[in-house]
Amino acid sequence: MATFEIFMPALSSTMTEGKIVEWLKQPGDRVERGESVLVVESDKADMDVESFEAGFLGAVLLPAGSTAPVGETIGLVVETEAELENLRANGTATPSPTATPTATAPPAAVPPPTPAPEVKVEPIAEVAAVGGNRVIASPRARKLAQQLGVKLEGLQGSGPHGRLVAADVEKAAGKVPSIAPASAAPAAPAAAVVPLPAVVVAAPGETKPFSTLQQAVNRNMMASLATPSFRVGYTITTTKLDAFYKQVKPKGVTMTALLAKAVALTLVRHPQLNAAYSDAGTSFPTAINVAVAVAMEGGGLLTPVLAQADRVDLYSLSRNWADLVARARTKQLKPEEYSSGTFTLSNLGMFGVDRFDAILPPGTGAILAVGASRPVVVANSDGSIAVKAQMQVNITADHRVIYGADAAAFLKDLALLIENDPESLAL
Repeated sequence: MATFEIFMPALSSTMTEGKIVEWLKQPGDRVERGESVLVVESDKADMDVESFEAGFLGAVLLPAGSTAPVGETIGLVVETEAELENLRANGTATPSPTATPTATAPPAAVPPPTPAPEVKVEPIAEVAAVGGNRVIASPRARKLAQQLGVKLEGLQGSGPHGRLVAADVEKAAGKVPSIAPASAAPAAPAAAVVPLPAVVVAAPGETKPFSTLQQAVNRNMMASLATPSFRVGYTITTTKLDAFYKQVKPKGVTMTALLAKAVALTLVRHPQLNAAYSDAGTSFPTAINVAVAVAMEGGGLLTPVLAQADRVDLYSLSRNWADLVARARTKQLKPEEYSSGTFTLSNLGMFGVDRFDAILPPGTGAILAVGASRPVVVANSDGSIAVKAQMQVNITADHRVIYGADAAAFLKDLALLIENDPESLAL
């Protein structure tokens, strides 16, 4: 006989604490090995926590809504019903939903637990044996289905690999989906930072606590202050790029994919801009992974990663981006899908922003800030006057591994590609 601890898991390399979104099992429920026990919100995503041991959920030490540091004991699993009764007899009870969330250890009367990492994490929530079938749904979709009284069995999922997402449940309940399925979302003309679907308003005088995601962003921004960075700006004429975009947009190509592809192909010629600082020296990654900033509902941002953007064709890159954004909105990204970027792209052009400086994310060497493309009166080399579409781009770089000449050469080649040969992005 044994008692096993359920720990607050580390769902990402930057996670220091997690929030319990929902307990999927209640004390006394049977738990199988590999079965989801609860849903935890990390700094970037909601993920199921699964038990490594079969038995019974003996105690819930922290209720839903509580926050605990990584490694804190949040629940107990026991092997037998006798141990379960022993826990109940010794006064180990589930905290009430209104209890003040605290990260406490098990009461002294509980038998000493066997210390072992008894949980594993999976990014996709599976609901088994629903009407004899297996239904795949996100944690948010499952919780929403319970609230709205919607049966998951028989619903068509619009998420990746047919997974049910919140929008599918809302549609089944006759409500207007708050987040449209990826397949129904129109291609954004410039979607590097996706506009917020709703304005979050706080009451006058209210102090609104930071979300887990906002706390993670705050930590990253504070860490960036320790990086000696510099900024270089460049003006790029987008007349040919805009014309090419009109040609490929009906085929599902997004401006984000175009910009990411252009950046990736330029990074092939300038590997120094894809490098990052390490204590041992300059670290050159094995791939060019372009991370793109996405604003999230409720505040904060994520940087979904277009992996190997230099090698993936433009049309596949656009499909990948639509999938990443849809899963970012439902907090279903895997850690490697938001933490493996080697170069970051941030675009505020769709908001009409002319120019801005971006803050360098920790762990990378450079980030490119892209402003709106606007018609501008310019002087040609022969002295004539013309109206051309131009956009301002500013790069922020880590001066420990990238120098001014490196950034300037990268921006010059990026401009040459966009201005003279944007059609090559589709090759």
